[in-house]
Amino acid sequence: MNLRSLVAGCGGYLPEHILTNDALAERLDTSDAWIRQRTGIGERRIAAKGELTSDLAARAAERALKQAGMSGSDVDLIVLATATPDETFPATAVKVQAEIGMKRGVAFDVQAVCSGFIFALAAADNALRLGQAGTALVIGAETFSRILDWNDRGTCVLFGDGAGALVLNAVRDRDGTADQRGVLSTHLHSDGRLHNILYVDGGPSSTGTAGFLRMEGREVFRQAVMHLSEVVEEALAANGLAASDIDWLVPHQANTRIIEAVGRKLGLPAERTIVTIERHANTSAASIPLALDEAAADGRIQRGQLVLMEALGGGLTWGAALVRW
Repeated sequence: MNLRSLVAGCGGYLPEHILTNDALAERLDTSDAWIRQRTGIGERRIAAKGELTSDLAARAAERALKQAGMSGSDVDLIVLATATPDETFPATAVKVQAEIGMKRGVAFDVQAVCSGFIFALAAADNALRLGQAGTALVIGAETFSRILDWNDRGTCVLFGDGAGALVLNAVRDRDGTADQRGVLSTHLHSDGRLHNILYVDGGPSSTGTAGFLRMEGREVFRQAVMHLSEVVEEALAANGLAASDIDWLVPHQANTRIIEAVGRKLGLPAERTIVTIERHANTSAASIPLALDEAAADGRIQRGQLVLMEALGGGLTWGAALVRW
């Protein structure tokens, strides 16, 4: 029996505290206009003291499960994408497993930074297709505020905290049916030679500290436009589709200039791209599921529509996923 992964529900969670550009300008040599012009960001959410990545992830997971009409006891797989785990070990996913009442199956983390949600989706989809699980939670959750150098205006203005989740159910694949819903394909890449353009200068093995995010912005921009355009074309070709067939592009919310450049390269109109960066900033692995949740909740993404997701992150890593909602 061939199986495929069907989206059953989605949910998101953002911390309560809003940090505006104007508030940042009070302590940095920057301004609301400077940040908006270069990034499209107006504000970001910051996790409260004591509010952990697992807390954000569990809230998003609970909302996704509620929308799916399910509970934690129905889940037998959690794949959680994060670059900001609660602890060096164990995986943050197992804390979420306990929090939502999931008592069977397996939970683990994946680390591909801003591409993490695409990588987690691929891992969960593969497990469901192989029959290793029946219901999966795919989560992207980050507290990037904890690894930012708040004196570096080139990086600290870019990021925020948040979490998003999808519930996937394994369903029988209807062979030969072109319009069947679910995850159609995932496409993953990495190139470790580009490590130094986006990384954190710490870790338990290197410095014994968490470290701070460091980035060469112009080079990241160049690599992002090139690789994201390529991987989107790869996903379209794998499914015999053209860009005009896509109902919604849901990109990683890193920078409006990157989003617009990729859209232009693909010939996709701006009105078919989901953009949340103005209110969320870059939430790394959480950005795509947060955008999915918002667009599904407000009725933009409808059942049966083709949704294309893409992301690039430190590593470098990059990937795309095509889903019929």
